[in-house]
Amino acid sequence: MSFVISDDILRAARMTPEELRRELAAYLFKYKKVSLEWAAKLSEMDPLSFQHLLASRRIPCRYDVEGLAENLRALSKLHDEQAAHEKPDAPAA
Repeated sequence: MSFVISDDILRAARMTPEELRRELAAYLFKYKKVSLEWAAKLSEMDPLSFQHLLASRRIPCRYDVEGLAENLRALSKLHDEQAAHEKPDAPAA
């Protein structure tokens, strides 16, 4: 489902489309309507950045098993990518 918010409404609210998406995502997450992952997608933020947004608003993060597993997979992927970019030091001669 898609819906359109007119520019007039955005101007009246003094918000950008990005701000509106973030507000809606934070609201839906706070009131347990969507998971952290879905709220992050709606906000068009990566999950960690969205968690920082929630923390700045003192909205506690809730985890379910699926959310925790997703975060662990993401951390593992970041670790692997970082390790692939690091080159071991050359041995001393």
